[in-house]
Amino acid sequence: MHHQYTPLSNEIKEIILGSILGDGSLKVHPRYKNARFSFRHSKNQKEYFDWKVEKLKEIAGPKNNWLQDTKKSNGWGGAKWRFQSQALPSLSELHYLTHVGNEKKIKRKWLNQLTPLSLMIWWCDDGSLVNNTKHGVFCTDGFKLEEVKLLKQYLKRVWQINTSIHQVTNRNHYRLWIRSRDELKKFLRIIMPHLQVESMLYKVLLLYKDSQLQQRWISEVVKLTNWPEVIVKDHIRKRKSQLKAFRE
Repeated sequence: MHHQYTPLSNEIKEIILGSILGDGSLKVHPRYKNARFSFRHSKNQKEYFDWKVEKLKEIAGPKNNWLQDTKKSNGWGGAKWRFQSQALPSLSELHYLTHVGNEKKIKRKWLNQLTPLSLMIWWCDDGSLVNNTKHGVFCTDGFKLEEVKLLKQYLKRVWQINTSIHQVTNRNHYRLWIRSRDELKKFLRIIMPHLQVESMLYKVLLLYKDSQLQQRWISEVVKLTNWPEVIVKDHIRKRKSQLKAFRE
C-alpha cells in the first residue's frame, strides 16, 4: 500500500522522539519500505498507554493496539498493551534522524529536536524517582557509553540539568543519574506542565518528612500540572504508605 506523504504534527514528532529514548521503537520491517512506530506498556500503565494512543491517532491504522499475552518466553514477560502505527514516509524521516541502519543511535541532531513534552515522555517511560525520591535515574541501558555521555552533555547545555553516569553493577550498561534534589526539582519543573495522566503523577512526587517542605512541593505540583490538590495529596499519601522510611 502506498501512502500519500503527510507531515507529522509537531506534537506527534515530540512524542515519538521522546518515546524512542524510552519504551518506543521505530523500525523498518522486512518487506516494508517505510518505518512503523510501536511501543508497549504493562497493564497497570493502561491509562498512560491510552493517552499515547489518542495522541497518535493520526498515524494509527484501523487495528492499532491490542493486549499482547506472554505465555511463551519472549524476553519481556507479563501481558502488555502494544500499539503499532502505519508504515509511513514521515516516520521514515524520523527513523533516518534517530537510527543508523535499523539500529537506534543517539545523535545531537535528534536531541536538538526534543521539547519538554519529549522529556516528559522519556521520564515517564524510563525515568524513576529512587532512594525515597532523593535521586532520579534514567534507565539508559540500551545505549552505549558514548551515547549516554551525549545525553548527559545535552541535558547540561540545553536544560542546565547536572547528571552523572554510573555503570550498572556487574553489567556493561550505563545509567544517567540526577543525584541532587535541586537538580531533580529543576528537571521535574520542566516536564510537569505536560503531565496529563493522573496515574503517572507518582513520577513527579518528591516526598518529605518535613510537612512544610512537603506542602511547598505539593503546591508546585498543583500549579504546574493543574491537578487538584486533593488528588496530589492522595497520591502522596499512598506513595508514602508504600515506603518504609515514611511510615509512621
